[in-house]
Amino acid sequence: MIEQIKPKPKLRRFHQARWDEPIIFELSQPGQRGVIPPQVEEGIKNRVGDVLQALPKSMRRTKPPQLPELSQMHVLRHYLRLSQENLGVDLNIDVGQGTCTMKYSPKVNDQIARSPKIQDLHPYQDESTVQGILEIMYRLEEIFKEISGMDRFTLQPGAGSAAIYTNVSMIRAYHAYHGNRERDEIITTIFSHPSNAACAKTAGYKVITLYPDENGFPDVEALKAAVSEHTAALLITNPEDTGIFNPNVDKFVQIVHDAGGLCSYDQANANGILGITRARDAGFDLCHFNLHKTFSTPHGSGGPAAGVCGVTNELAPFLPVPVVEFDGQSYYLDYERPLSIGKIRPFYGVAQNILKAYAWIMSLGADGLREVAEIAVLNNNYLMKRILEAKGISIPYSLDNPRIEQIRYSWEKLTEDTGVHSEEIGFRVADFGSHYWTSHHPYIVPEPMTLEPTESYSKEDLDEYVEIIKNIAEEAYQDADFIHGAPYNSTIHRIHPESFDDPDSWAVTWRAYKRKTAQLK
Repeated sequence: MIEQIKPKPKLRRFHQARWDEPIIFELSQPGQRGVIPPQVEEGIKNRVGDVLQALPKSMRRTKPPQLPELSQMHVLRHYLRLSQENLGVDLNIDVGQGTCTMKYSPKVNDQIARSPKIQDLHPYQDESTVQGILEIMYRLEEIFKEISGMDRFTLQPGAGSAAIYTNVSMIRAYHAYHGNRERDEIITTIFSHPSNAACAKTAGYKVITLYPDENGFPDVEALKAAVSEHTAALLITNPEDTGIFNPNVDKFVQIVHDAGGLCSYDQANANGILGITRARDAGFDLCHFNLHKTFSTPHGSGGPAAGVCGVTNELAPFLPVPVVEFDGQSYYLDYERPLSIGKIRPFYGVAQNILKAYAWIMSLGADGLREVAEIAVLNNNYLMKRILEAKGISIPYSLDNPRIEQIRYSWEKLTEDTGVHSEEIGFRVADFGSHYWTSHHPYIVPEPMTLEPTESYSKEDLDEYVEIIKNIAEEAYQDADFIHGAPYNSTIHRIHPESFDDPDSWAVTWRAYKRKTAQLK
């Protein structure tokens, strides 16, 4: 008799592979080789000459680079082991990466981007030989004009933060051009992405941060008090990272405009408003989108990323160079822009990601983009109803305020009752093969948990994630020490954060780290 197939359990069994894998430099063995390049024939050597002579002496290496030396088999084994220690959207229910809009990236788009037609392109090619990708860039700009209502776009920035910095740089150039050098302050909100404040500060501005009122909205009276002849701009995310959409954002824009400032819309959280509302409709002068969030190019922990910046005609002269133009016969890169802020990154954008975003948008069409937003909002509100079944969880600010594409929850009661902190719940979530994020610092919402389900996840996925969260909450109330000791089934245990705040211990390369640790010992 054939045994009946049992239904999938609410909590599936999981155990991460754990290899204690050293980094590749530690695996290196002198003399090992994966590939032995052929010797260059003497005749070819004589014809080519010493190719290094063209480089200044100060730029030539005195000795070969210390690359790791491994056989092919050991390289393959190393990276396969690391891949088994990963979590990601292709392996787990990734709704716990709030504000990052983790969604499924169609593999056909990866195949398109791997085509030799795009992979073999070089940014120094003559424009006549790259008409295809220039046309896609031009068309993508036209699409973003429709999505946002803006007049011109640049696809050059290499990430969302780079896009924010691009907008801040254009704001600075605009005010300098008009002789408004006294405008040295930028206003943002505490629940906008921290990159807004960081980029403004990096560009030399004083940053004024608005806090929410009792309903979770940025305080309009505080904005009125903050604006002055020193106001350069308002940088604001809407919906903010609480998932609350400010319906009075057009009034915020008007207050800043009346004071002579500009307004820039951070649309990293645009996944729930596509086709429903636009930056220009609220009066914004600039905006930016993250292709690696809303438009389904791989997130990759912030890279390989791509940001796009839109502006009104009044700001268009300040866009980075080059911009893609069409003269009726061919596409070309226009560098002749005397008011431009210059370059934000080398060449013109991350071409593969631009292509992937274009393919994703074209596969959906205008109606499909709006459906993305509608499903994302539906998923988020369904997840909210289910998550509130967990013991010790709450949602800050009034529940009468609709949440759009994400929510920042609070475990404050659970922490008061059990001593278990939100971060520890995240460690335990890893034992179920899933992911969890608290929030940006500072923790304005106490003991935060930020979830964003996007349109990619099914009801069954969301129910499974809810069961994980509910189970962990029950464990916390039954045996807090068990949660304190998590994770148990994951690759690693706790990372000690003390060194994060110690500049003397920072190192950007493995060899720099080795030198520093040797000195510390």
